[in-house]
Amino acid sequence: MSNIIIKDLRFSYRPQEEVLKGINLVFEHTATAILGQNGAGKTTLVKLLKGLLRPNSGVIYVNNHNICEISVARLAKTVGLVFQNPNDQIFKSTVVDEVMFGPLNIGQSVARALENSLKALELVGLLGHRRTHPYDLSLSQRKLVSIAAVIAMEPEIVIFDEPTIAQDYHGRERIKGIINDLKTQGKLVLTISHDLDFVAETFERTILLHEGQVIMDGATRRVFSFGELLNWAGLGLPHVTELGRALGCTQTFLTPEEFIGKFGDGF
Repeated sequence: MSNIIIKDLRFSYRPQEEVLKGINLVFEHTATAILGQNGAGKTTLVKLLKGLLRPNSGVIYVNNHNICEISVARLAKTVGLVFQNPNDQIFKSTVVDEVMFGPLNIGQSVARALENSLKALELVGLLGHRRTHPYDLSLSQRKLVSIAAVIAMEPEIVIFDEPTIAQDYHGRERIKGIINDLKTQGKLVLTISHDLDFVAETFERTILLHEGQVIMDGATRRVFSFGELLNWAGLGLPHVTELGRALGCTQTFLTPEEFIGKFGDGF
């Protein structure tokens, strides 16, 4: 089972302006969402986990290895990052070539890279577009291409940066299914997101960052029960949670199904 251990992590882009201020976290088997306003330090933390940035102090262990002692190329075999904007990730002339690029560059054979890429494209619903130029696809489809490109590399840890951007209901449901499939495979899945409804429905653990510090960490239901704290942090609540509160219910609902199960007969 993969794990990430973060000890007293500090990082700043400029002297005297710390972005992360002594972060201590452990990620093991639980799918986890990291929330916070813009500027809270979420993206910086993810870049550090991926090895794209190096800590000013503190240490990050991935599977018990200090990532400062591992090259970014080697770390790519273990940690996959799906960028927020797929246009920052896509540059090949066909979808299948795009998805195969990562697997080939971490040492997979052509046959294995192709097999993994076709499986990943089937998972995201784009197998029929494998010969299409990525920029002939919609933004939401390009996001799915970028997800497939990471999945095809078979990383043990998958990090999603704003996975539901540009997605309609069906796209969100597909991505939810992909994340659930990764969890079933035993992958460690993390996300940073502003989509509170998606987080409530998909992730078991939620971490709240504010001004570079962890101010809450726990089961998602428990975190979303602290409405005042979330409002203070500028985030609010998932819509179904807020609706339950408005109706005076003390239960913290995370999904529409939970709400309907409680009130369905009353409507």
